[in-house]
Formats: sequence, structure tokens, C-alpha cells
Amino acid sequence: MLTKQQLYCELKKLGIEKGMILEVHSSLSSFGELEGGALTVIDTLKELVTEHGSIFMPALRLSRELELTDEDKAMGITVKIKILDRNEKRTAMGIVADTFRALPDTFTGTDVISTSGWGKHGRQALDGGLEYALNNGGKALMLGTDIYKLTAMHYVEYLTPQDINDMFAPDDAVNEKYPPDKWFMEKGHPPVKAWYKIQNKAFERGLIKKCFIGKCPVMFFDIKDVVSIYEDELRNDPYGLWEIRKI
Repeated sequence: MLTKQQLYCELKKLGIEKGMILEVHSSLSSFGELEGGALTVIDTLKELVTEHGSIFMPALRLSRELELTDEDKAMGITVKIKILDRNEKRTAMGIVADTFRALPDTFTGTDVISTSGWGKHGRQALDGGLEYALNNGGKALMLGTDIYKLTAMHYVEYLTPQDINDMFAPDDAVNEKYPPDKWFMEKGHPPVKAWYKIQNKAFERGLIKKCFIGKCPVMFFDIKDVVSIYEDELRNDPYGLWEIRKI
């Protein structure tokens, strides 16, 4: 079993320190056995950054991807996610983020796509989500997760050409069966997992620290450095990034 003291020492060695602004994504199960579970992760991070720093975690009110029915598949649906009630305790964000969201000293937005925040700038989560972390030297800590959990990546996707978005958007028939105010749906799949291209470029440039804490694979990096790679690709060659032919 990984102890809290071991976790503290390893995170400190990684570079987590007082006053830091952190965007945290985590899979508790990736640790195997961790003394104290989700609260140990949260308390350890708080002890390291202190109230002079800030911690942000995702608070999206979304279920995990649900199994597709034969009818769903016939309609071309590839992603089926339920929008959850505001009082739902468990979401697809994982038990660490869900536990963090429920704590009395955490600030959490009320929209479906929201962020939870704690510490000196935690209140920024209410209106700006991750914008403060993204634009003020925030670091990303990925505990057992990869770039596909990095919520800050979405903050530059306004640059994605509309015809690319339209390729995977639900049509009227899907929206009629699964109303957009209750469901998040997609049709089709991009040819490639383009965010892994961004992650690989970040590794090539030496932007990501990688290690293991117990059984848990960890990545630690400057949010802006990595998201800026995605931003540049979307500005300069979005079709090449996604390996999609321009219409």
C-alpha cells in the first residue's frame, strides 16, 4: 500500500510546491492501494500548495460513456453520455474530483461544463473555469491519466473549423431521440487520436516530466506550454492534425 507520506514525498520531488496553481486530473485506481483513498490525494496536494496556491479539478456533470444499443449504432452514434443532475454525487470525472467538488471549502460552477477550485484563486472556478490556471502559469498534474483528460485543451477549440465539428455532431434524428439538454452525443470518429500527437510533441520538446508514484503513471507540465502546441496546430493545419480532408 502506498502511504500518504510516500505520496507527499514523491509529489514534492516532482515539483509540487507552495503557491503553485494546479489543474489536477486523476484516476484513483491507478495507484493500486493508497492509504486513505481520494481524501489522501486531495489533502496531500493542499498541504503542498497551501492556501497561497490553488487547485482546480474538473466538475463536468457527465456520466461515463454508456453502452450503445443496436438502434444507436444504426443511427451512427459513437458516443453516448448522459448529462447528470446537479445533485449527482458520482460523475465520469472520477472519485478524487467528485470528492473534491463536494468539500465545503471548494468553489464549483453550476453549469454542466464546470470546474471546482480551492485556495487563493479557487473562486476563479465559478466564472472562468480553468482560464486563470491556463493564463497565469498553472501546472497540470495528471495522475494515472493522459492528455485526453486535460480539460484546458478545450479552451482553444474555438479555432477548430466548423466543418470539422459538423462531421461528428449529432443530426436532427439523434437530437430528437436524445435531447441536447439531457445528453451529449457524437456521430462518427476522427481518423486519428490527434491529442496524442500534441502529447508526443510536448514530450519531444522536453515539456513533460514523467514518473511513477507507486503503480501510478504521472505527468507534470506547464499547462500553457502544452495547450499552445494544440493552439498552433489548430491555427496552422487543423485538417492535417486530424488527418481530415478539407471540404
